[in-house]
Amino acid sequence: MNHPVELLAQAYLKDIVNNKTKMDSDIIETVVNDIRDALHRQFAGETRQEFRLRPSNLGRPKCQLWFDKNKPSKASDLPSNFVINMFLGDVVEAIFKGVLRAMKVEFQDNGKIDLDVDGENITGEYDLILNGKVDDVKSASAWSYKHKFDNYNSLAEHDAFGYIPQLAIYSEGTGADVGGWWVINKGNGEFKYVTAEQMDKDAVMKDVRSTVAYINNDEPFERCYEPIPETYRGKESGNMVLPKECHFCKYKYDCWDNIQELPSKVSQAKEPPMVEYISLA
Repeated sequence: MNHPVELLAQAYLKDIVNNKTKMDSDIIETVVNDIRDALHRQFAGETRQEFRLRPSNLGRPKCQLWFDKNKPSKASDLPSNFVINMFLGDVVEAIFKGVLRAMKVEFQDNGKIDLDVDGENITGEYDLILNGKVDDVKSASAWSYKHKFDNYNSLAEHDAFGYIPQLAIYSEGTGADVGGWWVINKGNGEFKYVTAEQMDKDAVMKDVRSTVAYINNDEPFERCYEPIPETYRGKESGNMVLPKECHFCKYKYDCWDNIQELPSKVSQAKEPPMVEYISLA
C-alpha cells in the first residue's frame, strides 16, 4: 500500500522533470544549509562518538555491542569510502525533506529524544514526524532497496543494523506512533515508503531492555549466531559458512578466528564468488 505522500511526491517530481513546476529558492537554501551541516559533521573534524548505548546501535547484535564496549581496538578499519557513504545518506535525506517542503507537506523535522530505559539514559535524534507518526529516512543500495526493504517482514528477517528497534525507540521517546521508513535507492534515486505497522513495539522494546541489561551488567561474551551450512541447489555441501548477520560486522575476524575467505567450493561459475568459510568438509 502506498503512503499518500509517496504518491504526491511522485507526481511532484514528474512535474519537475516536465518543467511544470520548480522548487522555491528559500527551500533550496534550506537543503543547501542541511548539506553544509552534513559536510561539517562528516568532514570537518568532528570526532566519532565514544561507545554509548543509543537508538542507532541498540538493535544491533548483543555480541557486536559487547565488542564495541570491551574490545573496540579489535574492530576492522573502516573502508576509505565510509565517510562519503555516510555523507551521501545525509544528502539524500536533505533532498527528500526539500521535496516534502516544496509540496507543502507539514512535518516535524529532526528532533532530540531523551528516554530512560531501565535506568539507562538513551539520547538520539529522529529524522521526522509526519501525520503523527515517526519515520526514518534511509538511503539504500540497489540490492537492499529491492530485497531488504521490500516490506517489513523482509527487513525483520535480517535486521543486523537494528533499524526496527531504532524506530521503536524513536516512537517511545517522542510519544508518536510508529511510522516506517522512507527508502531512497542511491543507485537511481527511486524511493518508496515501507510501513512498520506490523511492528509489535512492546516486544521490540522488551528486547531493547534485555540488550541494555546485558551490556550494563557486563555479562560475559556470548556469540549470537552459529555457522550455517553451505548449500548448492538445495543440497548441503558439508561446509559451514559465516552467518549473513556477521558479514558486515567489524569484529568478525576476532570473533571467528577461523574464517577463510575462499572462492565458492560449489559454484560452477568461471569466476566463483568469494565465500567466508568457517569450516570445510
